[in-house]
Amino acid sequence: MTTPPFWSADRHRDRRPTLLARGRIKRALRGWFEARDYVEVECGALCTSPGNEAHLHAFETQLRTTSGEGRTVYLHTSPEFSAKKLLAAGEERIFEFARVFRNRERSALHAPEFTMLEWYQVGAAYDTAMTDTLALVRLAASTLGARAFEFRGVVCDPFAAAQTITVAEAFSRFAGIDLMATLGPQGEGNRAALAQAAILAGHTVADDDNWADIFSKLLVGCIEPRLGLQRLTLLCEYPRCEAALARPSPKDPRVAERFELYACGVELANGFGELTDPTEQRQRFEMEMAEKSRIYGERYPLDEEFLAALQFMPPASGVALGFDRLCMLAALARSLDDVIWTPAP
Repeated sequence: MTTPPFWSADRHRDRRPTLLARGRIKRALRGWFEARDYVEVECGALCTSPGNEAHLHAFETQLRTTSGEGRTVYLHTSPEFSAKKLLAAGEERIFEFARVFRNRERSALHAPEFTMLEWYQVGAAYDTAMTDTLALVRLAASTLGARAFEFRGVVCDPFAAAQTITVAEAFSRFAGIDLMATLGPQGEGNRAALAQAAILAGHTVADDDNWADIFSKLLVGCIEPRLGLQRLTLLCEYPRCEAALARPSPKDPRVAERFELYACGVELANGFGELTDPTEQRQRFEMEMAEKSRIYGERYPLDEEFLAALQFMPPASGVALGFDRLCMLAALARSLDDVIWTPAP
């Protein structure tokens, strides 16, 4: 049976309660930020670089003058570069419900156009970002009176004490691999070591898989489905080579101050202690674009203004939270399209 369009009266009637619930969550979260003296900003969607992560795909367009001369620009995949420029300009606490755009993404958990709630706080510790993320997720649940999240038969109590687990602990527990033994002194991945460990643990490794490919396949296949079961899970201390925008951990230079929050096996948020070293940031971007070129045969330009602004950006923490996913879980909806007013074609 063909699903009727979102604008059909019957389907809209069915979706309307979750759409109104979305609005209630947004008002509650906005109030949380305003009570803590955050400034709501609006970052432009057009940009010179849509982000420099290998597996992010952007929408490309032409910005033309009145005479018709054009140059390539993109719709942003995140407002992060612009938001950090505002921190360099002097803002200290900012948030945005940003419309963002990612190509090659369409599923129950992915949409090519969606809303990202991002916030940044100057001087805030990495741990503070995790605590605030938990508070906002719980606020969304309490706003709707939701005692539990549920997705595809998996249940999570957002009010139970959250589980915190490092990436290394997760690989050991769920994949049978000593991940740290596959990292160099600055967090660089050793492909041969990870491939050998994966094969010994019974996992399949393709001949052309590099370290990042093996890591990603194990994370998606073995680890993520086991996170956020019964209670929220914070997955933290990512290998430095898997945290392109996060600063190295002062406890161990092999890992970075990056975490992700999971509920019902669904990734809800991605947070960093922000990297402010423009030299290291450039090196990481160039490595990511080399990887993108290897896999997809394309690369995006670097945002030179962003790299210049990092010289003036103070230490800060930041989080990107998938607002549609949060609304979907809190409202017990089946897919993102159920909580998006006008889903993408």
